[in-house]
Formats: sequence, structure tokens, C-alpha cells
Amino acid sequence: MRIDIITIFPEMFEGPFDHSIVKRAKEKKLVEINLHQLRDYTKDKHKKVDDYAFSGGAGMVMMIEPIVACIEELQKERDYDQIIYTSPDGELFNQPMANSLSLLNNVIILCGHYKGIDERIREHIITKEISIGNYVLSGGELAAAVITDGLVRLIPGVIGNEVSALSDSFQNNMVAPPVYTKPREFQGWKVPDILLSGNQHKIEEWKYEQSVKRTEERRPEMME
Repeated sequence: MRIDIITIFPEMFEGPFDHSIVKRAKEKKLVEINLHQLRDYTKDKHKKVDDYAFSGGAGMVMMIEPIVACIEELQKERDYDQIIYTSPDGELFNQPMANSLSLLNNVIILCGHYKGIDERIREHIITKEISIGNYVLSGGELAAAVITDGLVRLIPGVIGNEVSALSDSFQNNMVAPPVYTKPREFQGWKVPDILLSGNQHKIEEWKYEQSVKRTEERRPEMME
């Protein structure tokens, strides 16, 4: 899988992409992540990529020309399954979406900034808009990192035990059940006896019941 991220702050991805699962995926050559500095595609001598909105008001708008120039340059080399824009009013990122995106071959993620991008880009070029929550960030880089991490970990071979990813919260539209490890007892706090019984059928029943209970208590909207 190849992911091309268009941003004015490529250095923001150094931490998230140089550690843990994403780093492992890159080392295994299961994913290729390329960062593109948008300022390299502007004709402005001062490397500006934003300007005032025609309607006036506070805030700047990312200009259409450098964004289109960057995307068209990338499209000369390959076809893209999705051209994604990180936006507060996009479709809310969730596990089914991550599952779907992880099956693609080539993806572009455009990181928004300021008051957003020229609307004509959204109308004619962007194929999918994604939000990671009902709040506003300083820019789309953190959202792009979240989306990338969420889908990369699902690529076959990235996680050693692929069943682990399939048992994560939200995969079955419920949150995951509680988990425990050694020691069996700590300061009087005990691991539930059922998990030590060796009866796998009963254990799975308990896990399912706990998932339902926890979802009802913590994320009741998911039960709808």
C-alpha cells in the first residue's frame, strides 16, 4: 500500500511514523508513506500557499493552484483509489472505514489548514472527506496520522497476530471486553475465575457478555 500525504508541516509526522506499528510496516515494505511539502508546488516567491477569502472575514484559505499541481504530479505516476481531505465536517472516521481503506492500494491524504481549502478542490478533486471527531485541530496533520495508523495496522502481515486486530474494539460494533494478565491476584484484586477455568467456550461467552455490558454502559449509542 502507498500513502501520499500533502502537508505544509511534514516534520509533524516524524514521531508517529518512526515508531511502533507504522515503523514496522514500513520496514516490512508493507506500506510506503511519502510526505509532500505543499510549498514546493507554489509559484509564489515567498512560498505562500494561502490567501484571503473573496468574501472577506477572518482567516486564510489554502489556494487551489499548489494543491492541484501536487496532486496532478502524483497522478502522473499512478492511479489513486481515494483522494482524502481531513476536514471537521467530513465523514466520521470509524473502524469499518479503517477496514475499507486498508484494502486500497494508493491513497492521497490532503491536510487542511487555516479556514480550509478552496471549495473547488472539494467539489472536483477530493473523493472522500474524513473527520476524526467533532472538534477543530490546528491542522489536518494529526488527523492524517490517526487515519494512517488506523488503517496501516490492519494490513495483513503488519501485526504478528492478525486475529488480535480483528478482536479490537469496534470490529463487531462493540467495545472490547476487559483483559487481565499476571499476577492472578494483586493487593486483593483477583482475576475473574472464569478466565482461569480453561473452558474456552465459557470464556468466549463471558467475553461477549462483558462486551455487551461495557458497550451499553460506556457507548450506548452503538447499541442502536
